[in-house]
Order: sequence, then C-alpha cells, then structure tokens
Amino acid sequence: MVILLQIRESIRRFFTSYDSYCIAAGKFLAALIVFLLINKNIGYSEVLASPVIAVLAALFCSFLPPNFTVVAAAAVSLLHIYALSPEGMIIVGSAFLLMMLLYFRFSPKDTVFVLLTPVCFSLKIPFVIPVAAGLLGGPVSVFATACGTIAYYMLFYMSKSEVPAELTAAVAKSTTEGMLNRFRFIISGILGNRGMLVFIAAFSITILAVYLIRRLSVDHSWIIAIFSGTLLEILVLLAGELHFKTGISAGGVVAGSLLAALVGLVIMFFRFNVDYSRTERVQFEDDEYYYYVKAVPKNTVEPAAPRVKKIKGGSGKDLPEYHVRRSVTEDKEKKSSSVKKNTEKKTPEKRTSEKRVTEGPRERRSVEDRYRSDEARSSAAARMDREVAAKARENRQLRENKNRT
Repeated sequence: MVILLQIRESIRRFFTSYDSYCIAAGKFLAALIVFLLINKNIGYSEVLASPVIAVLAALFCSFLPPNFTVVAAAAVSLLHIYALSPEGMIIVGSAFLLMMLLYFRFSPKDTVFVLLTPVCFSLKIPFVIPVAAGLLGGPVSVFATACGTIAYYMLFYMSKSEVPAELTAAVAKSTTEGMLNRFRFIISGILGNRGMLVFIAAFSITILAVYLIRRLSVDHSWIIAIFSGTLLEILVLLAGELHFKTGISAGGVVAGSLLAALVGLVIMFFRFNVDYSRTERVQFEDDEYYYYVKAVPKNTVEPAAPRVKKIKGGSGKDLPEYHVRRSVTEDKEKKSSSVKKNTEKKTPEKRTSEKRVTEGPRERRSVEDRYRSDEARSSAAARMDREVAAKARENRQLRENKNRT
C-alpha cells in the first residue's frame, strides 16, 4: 500500500509540475481519437477522412478550450453526413444544435463525458461512463452522458456498415418523393432505436445513485456507491433487454459493469483515499447552531528523504554533509581568531617590520588588510551555512504543508 501511495504522489507531483503540458497532451489525444473514429465510421468525405487532417485538427484543438473539441467534432460529422445526404445533415444538425443548447446550459464543464461516451461505445465499454460520472461529476452530468449517447447512436445509424438499404435507395433518387423518404427513414431510424433509450435511462439512474450514495456521511461511502451503481446498472440494462428486446448481450453487460467497478476503484484511489480508522468527531456550538463535525484523514505518505553524501571524518566515523560544512566553518573561525590574537600581541615595531617584509612591488597589503580579508571569508562561509540551513528548513516546511493538504 505504501508503494502505491508513493506512486500516486509521484504522479501528482509530475502533473503539478507539468500541468500545462499534460492538459494539452490530453486534449490532443482525446480530439485525435474522436476524429479518427468519426472518419472510420462515417468517412464519406474523402478529403476529411485523411489522417493528416485529423492530426492537424487535433493539434489545433489542443490549444483551445475543451468545448471547442465538441463543436469541431460535430462540424466534422455534419460534413461527412452531407457527403451522403443533405437531408441527413439537416436532421442530425438540428439534433446537435438542440443537444448543445442543453449541454452548454446545464453541464458545460463535463466535456470529457461528452467526448468519451461515443468513444467508449465504439470500444464496447460504455458501462464505465456512468460510474465515473457519478464519482467525478454531479446530477447535471446526466445531460452530458445523454448527449454523448444520442450522438453515438445517430452517427452509428449513419455509418457505412449500418445504413439501411431503403435509405441507400432513397439517396439514389433525386425526386421529391425520394427526399421525403430520406427524411422519414432517418427520423424513424434515430427515434425508433430502443437500445438508445435503454442506455440513456440506465446511465441516468446509475449516475444519480452513485452521486447520492457517495455524498452520504457513512464509512466507505465511495465503495458502497461504486458497487451499488454497478449492480443497479446491470439490473436496468437487463430489464430493458427483457422488455424491449434491444439485443444487448447479458454477458457483455456483466463483464463491462465489472470493468466499470474496477475503474471506479482506481478513481477512488486517486480522488478519495481516506483512512476511516482514524476518524474524529467533533461537536461544538455557538449562539445559533450546534455543529457535529466528522473529520476523516486522507491516506498520505511522506516523500522519500533525499540522500546525503557522507564523508569519512578523522575519527573514522561517517559524518553527514552538514557536519562537515560546520567543521570547515569552525576551522576558518579558529584561524581568524588566532590571526586576530597574534595581531593584537605584536608591537607596533613588529607590525612595521612585518609590513616591510610582506610589501613587494606587486602586492602591498598590511597585516590588518590580511586580517580583514580572512574575517570576510569566514563571515561569508558562515553566511553560506546559514542560507543552506534556512533553505533546508523552508523545504521541510513546504513538504509538511503539502502532506497536510
């Protein structure tokens, strides 16, 4: 456990030190995955389906706010659909506009769930999203996951492998009847998908259940929320399969939900890792209220102490580096004091004779000047030691404050 906590602290320190680079890299990878999946499923436009265009668009999105990636993905999807059917672009564009109004109104900060929901559906692991949204988000995250689910099923219906034969035949007709048939097939195909409705209901119920349970003031509330939400998600999806015959695999639901529980535990380890054995309860009051406070300390670990190089002393013992520095300083101070005593004992005649002897054509310093230079060197060494000690105290205080937070 201590090793895992040290790894977590190392990851946190790395992210704190390079947060701007990590965020930019994350936005680039998310946008690149989204654009590549769009090109793979509905790549009707040969120009936009190029991987070079996807990389350039993802690089451009990495320098902009996250919500711009949502808008860019919707625009790329509409251009691909336009290459198939202008009517389809109108219908899907209207749905995108309505979803963006709801999304930007209620949950504009849940961009990651809007982008990751279609991606997880494509990877056959959509069950991870509601558990993660309930742990990291709130009730408004329901709108973000619902928008992501609807977007995936609309693009899935318009994908190359799922376009029905009736729609393909209607696209070939350029008459008014063919246009009406295209509108009818697209609208009925999107709204008549019962699997989409079952997933939206299951995700919404799971998010609300996980959020409400993890907010309870009980021990191990996050673990209870994770497994309760996972079980509830399995029950709702299986009930929807039995009632609506949506074709959802029961084995896939169970396996995906267990993976969602595992992801939830990983999120809890990084976000809410506490020690309930050291829980403290405090009760106090003021003129208007009684206060009942429950304080649960976080699981923290002290960072590894820096290694100090040790040097063999005269007695054969290992002395820390700061002891060596101090001994050098003390030797300098002793030398300066001995020079001062010798200077005080000497008579003016001796000082004059010493001055004559030490004076030369290139260097003319008196004994007093030499003493002052020695004293300045010793004071500089002492000042350096004080600065090193102050820096060590400051670093120790910073580590203690960081561990407390």
